[in-house]
Amino acid sequence: MKKLSFEHTKTACYLGSVSQSIVCGFLPLLFVIFNQDYGIPLALVTLFATINFVMQLTMDFTSLFYIDRVSYRKTIVVAHLLAAGGFLFLGLVAPRVQNTYLAVLFSVMLFSGGGGLFEVLLSPIIEGCPSKNKAATMSMLHSMFAFGSIGVILLTNLLLFIFGKNNWHYIAIIWAFIPFANAIYFMLVPINRIVENNKRTPLWKLFKKKSFLVFILIMFCSGATEIAMSQWASAFAESSLGVSKVMGDILGPCIFASMMALARVMYSKLADRINLAKYLLVCGFLTVMCFFMAALSPVKLAALLACGFCGFTVGIMWPGAVSLTAKTYPTGGAAMFGVLALAGDIGCTSGPTLVGFVASAFGGELRMGLLISTIFPILLVISTILLMRRVRKHPEMNI
Repeated sequence: MKKLSFEHTKTACYLGSVSQSIVCGFLPLLFVIFNQDYGIPLALVTLFATINFVMQLTMDFTSLFYIDRVSYRKTIVVAHLLAAGGFLFLGLVAPRVQNTYLAVLFSVMLFSGGGGLFEVLLSPIIEGCPSKNKAATMSMLHSMFAFGSIGVILLTNLLLFIFGKNNWHYIAIIWAFIPFANAIYFMLVPINRIVENNKRTPLWKLFKKKSFLVFILIMFCSGATEIAMSQWASAFAESSLGVSKVMGDILGPCIFASMMALARVMYSKLADRINLAKYLLVCGFLTVMCFFMAALSPVKLAALLACGFCGFTVGIMWPGAVSLTAKTYPTGGAAMFGVLALAGDIGCTSGPTLVGFVASAFGGELRMGLLISTIFPILLVISTILLMRRVRKHPEMNI
């Protein structure tokens, strides 16, 4: 058998990112089915999404205490098996038991636990792969999440149309095959540690560095900005244009994810010619404009297009922040990536929550929620400016 190379490791990481998109994107497409066919109140249905984020946050946090002391390979394989097990339980058990709600809840806890480990481990594993331009590779890794999100939305809606919504559980089983097969793949590919434990910078030392705290703030704003827009894009399309749920998914999150994927692929091709910090700053300014356009434009189509283009402008934020941090602190270890994932996930929870609360306070007006949420890309711009000023004072940072 031919020995697998680090190119195969990159492919495994890309498939892991696709698995993460399934973890985040599949279940919300079934919320209406759970509500209408199983009589689960909407308040409890939306709790699934909350539990998903809480479990990922929990895995992000707990990983800080062990991730650099255990095998990357064993942990990433366990992550994939948790994800696959969650989807199999969802498809095989949940529709066949009396208490479907508890069964779905248990499924969510399983696959979101795997999702939390994906966020912590995929970045350091890809960072450990030999590469001429690690920022480009990191951007490509995160573009796979965007492509996966598009695939999950389109294929799930297509399969629901073909099989009928009563057979949704078969689709859950189908999605389980990707993380299961990738678990086997990760058993075979070479994996490098990004730094040995005796050379690793402890987290307490990193937290003493002002620039690291700025990176954490950028990660928080990246997650909040991206999910604030993407999670409400479908509802925004439906309310603005009066289209159906399926068309709302296509016009809203699908366009957003497509533009985000395009941005990340473009950057991966141009990374050696672009200053990442400056590019992040430009994208931050453009994102602020997109939020204002979506919230304030009297032309509904223009507002929707602003939502879509926002996918392009936020595309580089998360992978860019991770790449800049890794370049600045190459001895941070996997725990450092865990801190970044934790900050990003807190942002992912905070952004859409703020949109929802503000919209509810203004009688369900999503535009007001998006207008107030402009604070996140504004904070990202300010943080990036502070970071660039710090680089001028400390040229050795070299970002």
